[in-house]
Amino acid sequence: MAYDATRQPPGSSHFGKLLGALTIGALLWFTRKSKPATKKDESHSAAFRDGETHKENFDQTRSAGPDAMRDTPRREWTPVDQAGDESFPASDPPSY
Repeated sequence: MAYDATRQPPGSSHFGKLLGALTIGALLWFTRKSKPATKKDESHSAAFRDGETHKENFDQTRSAGPDAMRDTPRREWTPVDQAGDESFPASDPPSY
């Protein structure tokens, strides 16, 4: 019987190559994530921006608005958001 170079040996498939390529791709994807530009201060609550509170302060109330938040809002900050944020910790939210 003559040797045929175009025929794959029995039991051989492209599954191993595909699995290897996917593994390398996953490793590259998960190791390439960028680091935050600035390291956040972990000594206070997540709601506060760095420098917004003092450890000795017993009343840890955050200032209203997105400027006082530790993380930037995921969507545009609206007047309704601002009014609700300013009403906290009051029991009556604004009526919009």
